[in-house]
Amino acid sequence: MGAGFRDEADTSTSTGTGASTATLERTETKPERSTDDGDADRFAHYVAKDKVMESRLTGRPVVALCGKVWVPKHDASKYPVCPECKRIYDQMMSMGR
Repeated sequence: MGAGFRDEADTSTSTGTGASTATLERTETKPERSTDDGDADRFAHYVAKDKVMESRLTGRPVVALCGKVWVPKHDASKYPVCPECKRIYDQMMSMGR
């Protein structure tokens, strides 16, 4: 999501007056946002507890370690742990984070 600002001489229409154009370059990445309620994939995902509580109060979505975006509404203890979340978590723990 970086944005760079670059000044370039406009050589195609140069009138000798030193005219230049400014180009704003953007790289946009929009994560695919799931509209499900977190129940469809039948996994419990790793998210900070304070973020889950905030989401339950505000209705704003959370982002799991694996990248899943949703608004938690169900008891996560009913589901197995998401394998990708677990892999990322274990990797973080092995690095001392």
